[in-house]
Amino acid sequence: MAEKRDFYEVLGISKGASEDEIKKAYRACVKKYHPDLHPDDKECEEKMKEVNEAYEILSDPDKKSRYDQFGHAGVDPSYGGAGGFSGGINPDDLGDIFNSFFGGSGFGGGFSSRSNPNAPRRGQDIQTEVTITFMEACKGKSMDLKINRAEQCPDCGGSGAAPGTSPSACPECGGSGYTTTMSRSLFGMVSSQRPCPRCGGRGKVVSSPCSKCRGSGRITTPRTVTVNIPAGIDNGQTLQIRGQGNSGMNGGANGDLHVYINVKEDPIFERDGYDINTEIPITYMQAVLGDEIVVPCIDGKVRYNIPEGTQSGTRFRLKGKGVQKIHRSDRGDQYVTVIVEVPKGLNKKQKDLLKQFESSLGESNYKSRKSFFEKMKDLLNKDISQ
Repeated sequence: MAEKRDFYEVLGISKGASEDEIKKAYRACVKKYHPDLHPDDKECEEKMKEVNEAYEILSDPDKKSRYDQFGHAGVDPSYGGAGGFSGGINPDDLGDIFNSFFGGSGFGGGFSSRSNPNAPRRGQDIQTEVTITFMEACKGKSMDLKINRAEQCPDCGGSGAAPGTSPSACPECGGSGYTTTMSRSLFGMVSSQRPCPRCGGRGKVVSSPCSKCRGSGRITTPRTVTVNIPAGIDNGQTLQIRGQGNSGMNGGANGDLHVYINVKEDPIFERDGYDINTEIPITYMQAVLGDEIVVPCIDGKVRYNIPEGTQSGTRFRLKGKGVQKIHRSDRGDQYVTVIVEVPKGLNKKQKDLLKQFESSLGESNYKSRKSFFEKMKDLLNKDISQ
């Protein structure tokens, strides 16, 4: 068996990486090695398998803890060697000892040497990502995705043997799938059973491999899957499509398809949870006298009356005009911030009229300005008295 790489090294992270760092590293690896991006590239396919295995362990707190303590031996009962244990003690032996004395599998079942390789095994999950527009995220969208997934070979029916032939009993283990070995343990020499190295514990060997799947029993097949993206989905969220992952082994269930969602930014709308923020420029005259303005919403346009004397930066709320909550009928709100645009490039006549208008105003027309200068005056008087 080839020596497995360290799972942290596979994902390119340190041992103390947080859950978020592990997820981020995994997504980066998916983008780099996903089979959809590298069709017919066996090396990328193998790397993707390695990445999936590493993520499966490090994303599970239980498995991660065992891996951190015992290495590969803590999470893979078929892994050879002493793993993270010292003194040449095989972790499988400890499993046998616990089975003998307590009837259990020892260490929560992590080291059971009796796992049946012919038992039904669930297929691996697969990942892909899609990019949608802001409006598609708000409204929902049905789309077809092209994926590559492992399926049972149609020529051999998953047996791995060439058509017209069938697997035969393994000559090394006699078809049992296990070999008995003697090894040293804490309690002296013990006998233990391990999966047969020749047949991998299946009890069968293939003399004439199927040419289509090369004896693996499965082939990578391109498929088109229809995905219904629900209204209200947000950037960075993941959809789980059950049963659309790799096919199971020995009659096991299929894995799932995980679709990572990227949402493009919108030039007008900015999302905050299920609320929407929008900035709208208004003229100086609209702010002074008030006006009815047109506000863009994700459902179309609405009219809104801004009051007389509206200040730049004032925020208005449009209730129920935000994003629909996922799988619900209620929605967030839309918040509209008005920005007063100061006119530029005035000619002499316009400047004279503006000065004439300004001279007609009194302090009562500038309440904020009056309040500010009163506060400043009090502060200056306080500094002088000190």
